[in-house]
Amino acid sequence: MALTSPVKEHPYSHLIETLKDGTKFFSPQKLNDPRYDKLPLSIRVLLEAAIRNCDGFYTKEEDVQNILDWQQQQSKAEVPFSPARVLLQDFTGIPAMVDLAAMRDAVAKHGIDPSLVNPKCPTDLIVDHSLQIDYSKCAIQNAPNPGGGDGPNQSQGPSRSTPSRPPSRGGSHCGSQRGPCSKAACSDPPASSGRPSASVQQIENTPLLCPFHLQPVSEPETALKNQEMELIRNKERLRFFKWCSKAFKNVNVVPPDVGAVHQVNLEYLSRVIQVSNSFVYPDSVVGTDSHTTMINGLGILGWGVGGIESEAVMLGQPVSLTLPQVVGCKLVGSINPLTTSIDIVLGITKHLRQAGISGKFVEFFGPGVSQLSAPDRTTIANMCPEYNATVSFFPVDQVTLKHFKKTNFTQDKLELLESYLKAVKLFRSYEDPSEDPQYSEVIEINLSSMVPCVSGPKRPQDRVSVSSMKEDFQSCLDEKVGFKGFHILKEKQETRVPFQHCGQEYHLAHGSVVIAAVISCTNNCNPSVMLTAGLLAKKAVEAGLVVKPYIRTSLAPGSGMVTHYLNTSGVLPYFSQLGFEVIGYGCATCVGNTAPLPEAVVDAIKQGDLVACGVLSGNRHFEGRLCDCVRANYLASPPLVVAYALAGTVGIDFEKEPLGVTSEGKEVYLRDIWPSREEVQQTEEDTVISSIFKDLRGRMEKGNTFWNNIEYPESVVFSWDQKSTYIRSPSFFSKLSKEVPPPQSIESAHVLLFLGDKVTTDHISPAGSIARVSAAAKYLLSKRLTPREFNSYGARRGNDAVMTRGTFASIKLQNRFIGKPGPKTLHIPSNQTLDVFEAAERYQKDGIPLIILAGKDYGSGNSRDWVAKGPYLLGVRAVIAESFEKLHKNQLVGMGIMPLQFLPGQNADSLELSGKEKFTITLPDSLSPRQQLTVKTSQGKSFSVTALFDTELDVIFFQHGGHLKYVARTLL
Repeated sequence: MALTSPVKEHPYSHLIETLKDGTKFFSPQKLNDPRYDKLPLSIRVLLEAAIRNCDGFYTKEEDVQNILDWQQQQSKAEVPFSPARVLLQDFTGIPAMVDLAAMRDAVAKHGIDPSLVNPKCPTDLIVDHSLQIDYSKCAIQNAPNPGGGDGPNQSQGPSRSTPSRPPSRGGSHCGSQRGPCSKAACSDPPASSGRPSASVQQIENTPLLCPFHLQPVSEPETALKNQEMELIRNKERLRFFKWCSKAFKNVNVVPPDVGAVHQVNLEYLSRVIQVSNSFVYPDSVVGTDSHTTMINGLGILGWGVGGIESEAVMLGQPVSLTLPQVVGCKLVGSINPLTTSIDIVLGITKHLRQAGISGKFVEFFGPGVSQLSAPDRTTIANMCPEYNATVSFFPVDQVTLKHFKKTNFTQDKLELLESYLKAVKLFRSYEDPSEDPQYSEVIEINLSSMVPCVSGPKRPQDRVSVSSMKEDFQSCLDEKVGFKGFHILKEKQETRVPFQHCGQEYHLAHGSVVIAAVISCTNNCNPSVMLTAGLLAKKAVEAGLVVKPYIRTSLAPGSGMVTHYLNTSGVLPYFSQLGFEVIGYGCATCVGNTAPLPEAVVDAIKQGDLVACGVLSGNRHFEGRLCDCVRANYLASPPLVVAYALAGTVGIDFEKEPLGVTSEGKEVYLRDIWPSREEVQQTEEDTVISSIFKDLRGRMEKGNTFWNNIEYPESVVFSWDQKSTYIRSPSFFSKLSKEVPPPQSIESAHVLLFLGDKVTTDHISPAGSIARVSAAAKYLLSKRLTPREFNSYGARRGNDAVMTRGTFASIKLQNRFIGKPGPKTLHIPSNQTLDVFEAAERYQKDGIPLIILAGKDYGSGNSRDWVAKGPYLLGVRAVIAESFEKLHKNQLVGMGIMPLQFLPGQNADSLELSGKEKFTITLPDSLSPRQQLTVKTSQGKSFSVTALFDTELDVIFFQHGGHLKYVARTLL
């Protein structure tokens, strides 16, 4: 509940004050409690929300006192937090909205007005995760035809570049086609031979038709064609979103082709302060995207939650959290001019990961913070899921205000913002140590110690300095297969495999780069980093360097703002010249939506058993995520992505080895073309201006013609299309009763999966393409869809039948029952190896409950609600693991699945569990938080586990069968 006007019954009405403009606010300082000035500023935000929303039910006076007494209550007291808004992206947002639509059906069956089901908390849904790379540079990549019949119209007529444009990229064949041919038979002659001249000239830009592709696309159309395919492919989902925006109150849908969710949140939705009914209060948000934390860089408290939790917040329930410890991260020292924000990000990530701050708040302070721009801070804040912090908070200061002056904030809004934040002591001067609050602990990081680094080849925490990259990759080849090693025999480490690509011969070796992606994640919100990459591309072209044409290059900016300033600064054509063509706006490579590599490249990799490499400027690069045959993937800053693409290999020492050789035979080193810090800053000042944000706001408010013309049903309840394979009413409410059922013990359960450590949300619920031999594919084929119409799991998250079959469908899933990676398991009664879904289906037909055994860090990675919904629909009643990622643990509770933890020092191996036993877990009539339960096996063993219900509210949700049923019952 949010206070709309001061009322006598409100216990803290005496704290209300008025600013000069007449705006009212709750002033915690009027508590006259010296503890307030010692609180971390992030905790002050929690305190203000508790005071303002204190209703005696969800939020009580005791909660306010617990937050005020943070020094004593941290890690002990459970407190509620009512954020100002909810943020959804379409992959995880669509199931949330589908659930609300289904809830309307459920309450209607009980005779309740379905229009009562509405988000009570303002909700923004950004359609950004459905973009796929179908077109890259001048050719369609995978000849998609989602609707059957004739494909898109072909471009007609030649197109020539203007004299002001850089020369076309050398070495690109099928004319100037960027997309590599997928057929060896394609042997069109190259458009030109030799290296391009650095001088400006007119170049033929129309590709000769490859007999496989047959769909040439001029370069300026690349993004438009991808956007067109996105809209056509997802029309059914967009129709549902359009209905949601009209049928539900408090729902704002940002249409596709605007930007990635975290970018839109930063550039369009962020307010720092909210004003409602003459009251001003801090902006805050919870979102279903793990990158929600990026907003903390602007002094807006926010973090990622599961889809189930976000739905509860949408319907008026606060988030329940254990009052967190707050780690003060003190930044000192000066930043090296050659160090990018990504080096700072990865350096801080490494420090904080080693500090063991899982589940804690991080708040930055110290004189070094003032050297970081607002984009730098949001980039750092975005990475906090990698070191398992809940948030990385940068309180507002003069740098933040300067940033907002460049955006859409009016002078009146800036004055209100500054006066309010100073009135409640949420404004900081980092140079003044007297303002430093007291923290749970302090970690000091010297910014001058940061050096350029990449991260990989398999995990984001494995950081490698660029200076030692060549040596480190060699050691990865030598090491045994593991988190870093590939175990390539010495005699095979020098293998070079020749192959033909569009009429020319190339060679691949261990370390060859085959994917280079500057993508919409983490980095491109920072203009200085992207401009550094653009200026590097410009200098590379002017020096006569090229990128080999078989490398899958792409540029997916987070929003139109990025394209705008790259274009305004004059570097975008040089990106294109090297093959980094803008493919559209949204998540693509980062969520596995990479177009297939050329068959000749794939064949060469397989023939030589090569460790090929991908380099991307994102924050997710688990093995096999980008492409099954690309085993080594490195996270790097955008300029380093360009540098490694130019080099064509990660096995290079940039200090000693040249990137390439010009047509005149001159060696070009990275230091020769790396732009200076002063050059980057000057370019940023000249291009990143307020007009960019105004143009972006116009794009968002205008939408696009396709979206504006979508027809939708005008009804209170959604008209479900029974033939739809995208939108389907889920079965969560099929047996909804008014009464809460008593706790039911788990009797004689079988183990569906026997898993090890580090099982990620990618393993549990893949977001990429649907494999043709998967259970989900069999279902879609039964609906008479062709493989090219499958789309991705993310796009079909509104269909429970697809998503249940996609649960545990990862090709990298390591099930100890099977002994090799793959989405298979052992059906114990029959001793047959089956798809996970098929085995679960058999168990359910026989009425056998299921559990999962796992190791450490179960459920780490991106927030996805289907990692809990999927197992629930498979029949999983409990997961027994050594440890859980906190967010995923909450998601399991939110679906009525018990997260059970082995006692310290115990695991499946120490207890000598084979996984083939039957397990019985007895539940008492009355459950309590963190209660120990007894597990008995059919082999006569007995051991204890801890039920990870952190609060009484967790127990209540579990007893109701999850958040959704609890919320629905409140309406019955």
